[in-house]
Amino acid sequence: MGHLVIAIGREFGSNGREIGELVAKRLGISYYDKVLLQLAAERSGLSPEFMERNEEQASSSFLFNLSTAAHSASNFFYQYDVPLGDKAFFAQAEVMRELADRESCVIVGRCADYVLRNHDRCLKVFLRAPLEHRVEQVARILELTPDEARARTLRMDKGRANYYRHYTGEAWGTAHNYDLSINTALAGTRGTVDVIYTMARAIEEAL
Repeated sequence: MGHLVIAIGREFGSNGREIGELVAKRLGISYYDKVLLQLAAERSGLSPEFMERNEEQASSSFLFNLSTAAHSASNFFYQYDVPLGDKAFFAQAEVMRELADRESCVIVGRCADYVLRNHDRCLKVFLRAPLEHRVEQVARILELTPDEARARTLRMDKGRANYYRHYTGEAWGTAHNYDLSINTALAGTRGTVDVIYTMARAIEEAL
């Protein structure tokens, strides 16, 4: 029986990072977001900063077929000349699979729901909220004007949607790709954590 992994996708400003950290703390399991970038950077030789930018800048014009690149970086990415963005993604995917095989954890972003779609104990979650709510959150947290916060939110959402489409061929945020889709403005941070925690414990008890 595999380890429990919670893969969280999130709209910008939906408080995904804090929610992911709180869920991991409540379950007593590891949390991976920025640390995952560092682990993948060490493996690929690329910088964590480049990997983070790649999520914002991926083009939607080319679909990378993850299933054909598959499970062996040594036989594909490290022997052939591939774009650096694709190399960055593959390194992250390889790290995520290893983490899922090694321990229970929460992973935020990076198409984790798709990468781990065949993992038998992966709870796939998407966090969303109305745009105006997210703009208010972004303006407050990042100390931006409302116009700046709106532009930043829309740009980040577009980058994440393109990144997801680029590497999965699927539409970002589509309900059938996830086990839970939660409006964090409606449920609140505490309520969202409660829902994810309850579902995670149900999975642990069922399998």
